[in-house]
Amino acid sequence: MSNTTAPRRALLVIDVQNEYFTGDMPIEYPSVDISLPNIVTAMAAARAAGVPVIVVQHDAPEASPIFTKGSDGWQLHPQVAAFAADHRINKTMGSAFAGTDLRAWLESHGIDTLTVIGYMTHNCDAATIYQAAHDGLQVEFLQDATGTLPYANAGGTASAEEIHRVFSTVFHSNFAAVVSTQDWLDAVRAGTPLEKDNIYLSNQRARTISITP
Repeated sequence: MSNTTAPRRALLVIDVQNEYFTGDMPIEYPSVDISLPNIVTAMAAARAAGVPVIVVQHDAPEASPIFTKGSDGWQLHPQVAAFAADHRINKTMGSAFAGTDLRAWLESHGIDTLTVIGYMTHNCDAATIYQAAHDGLQVEFLQDATGTLPYANAGGTASAEEIHRVFSTVFHSNFAAVVSTQDWLDAVRAGTPLEKDNIYLSNQRARTISITP
């Protein structure tokens, strides 16, 4: 008989808004043709399993070129907007915890494991994951139900694939169990936790293989 306690999960759906689909910030990797169906699948599976679903929407001021509150780009994608979420949050900063009632809601519902899906991997997902991990929550990141886009600035350039891959690797080393949607569905059905790695073993493995700079 297993002594493992079943996780008390909540599914956090971050910023699945039109800006990333039909606006000026298109998600590139993984393609939305991959991530959106997985987002919808995860939401439906959560509902069937009794896992609460929290939908997050980012609000930007009128002067912002993106996510301006009330604009088409600000609207949730229709497939997410139509879902009867257990809780909805509007935020103005990267982390879904910052300036919102998310932490209080999770505590009041006895949640110990937060599953993160939505956009963007390196920005709002990352900020939320780090804060959740530092607050003592177990965190899961569904690698194919999330996504990102390329950057170029004074700090350097990076493709969407590079950003998603590097952040996923870092998450799994210390902050969140990084898995596919299918692996998460299996864990939800079984009521089992998903394990992250650690920074020591992640580094030791890397030292034994050839990594192109």
